[in-house]
Amino acid sequence: MAEVNSVVRAAGGVVWRRSAGGVTEIVLVHRPRYNDWSLPKGKLDPGEHELTAAVREVFEETSVEAVPQVRLPSVRYLTGEPGVEKGVDFWSMRAVAWAPRPADHEIEEARWVAATDAHTLLSYAHDRGVVRAFLDVPPVTGVVALVRHAKAGKRKEWKGPDGQRPLEPSGERDARALSGLLTLLRPDRVVSATPLRCRQTVEPLGLPVALEPAFDEEAEPGPAAEALAVMARRGGTTVVCSQGKLMPPLLSALTHRGDVNFHTRKGAGWVLCFAGGQIVGRDRIAPVSLR
Repeated sequence: MAEVNSVVRAAGGVVWRRSAGGVTEIVLVHRPRYNDWSLPKGKLDPGEHELTAAVREVFEETSVEAVPQVRLPSVRYLTGEPGVEKGVDFWSMRAVAWAPRPADHEIEEARWVAATDAHTLLSYAHDRGVVRAFLDVPPVTGVVALVRHAKAGKRKEWKGPDGQRPLEPSGERDARALSGLLTLLRPDRVVSATPLRCRQTVEPLGLPVALEPAFDEEAEPGPAAEALAVMARRGGTTVVCSQGKLMPPLLSALTHRGDVNFHTRKGAGWVLCFAGGQIVGRDRIAPVSLR
């Protein structure tokens, strides 16, 4: 087996829509350089988050505006360059707007096909495997991004009420970076625990922030998990900002997984995708600066 000296990182999506007849269709691209059909994807720019790259590359290759949902299996394959492998992160993505894409030297055609028929057109086994994983996921009916507030200094050094402790400058930067990622999910509503640092973490999203004591660190994880599940059943995408002591037991109660380490760094969180009352996808989300 050839020795791999470097891995080129890339990201893309299985982008879906419903046809007028109710069929789930996904978009595939034809690349004249390789005379192949593949899933839309492309290389990360320097310092770019893979989720940002996935949304950007999908739009550049297909002219489809798409919203990430469930993280799908990543793939790795040899590029044909000696010692170079490509690693691609994929998400299922809901198409929200699209237009015909003019042909160019990179993409000759972007074509919508029935998802169940895509394997007959795709040129590569690894793409067909990603589509099979997509087909195995029940349709997403609601998304909740549960995040922990960003850095707010040390509690013992703050002289006022703890609920009024604000974000420190580095926390403000992390909150802006996190909000840049959350914006890709196109949130419909934002909910926050009552402390100021929680509200400030999600204010960069530019949406009204509803305060909910059920997500304060003193709250009970069971009722907090139910409150979050209710938000998911409402549909759309909700961003919830909570606190570090509550989030691990909340997530354990919600997922019924006591074997998963749900510790979450400040300024990071989880994207939870639901089909009805069932979680069908969970993925950590964090700005590049916090890795």
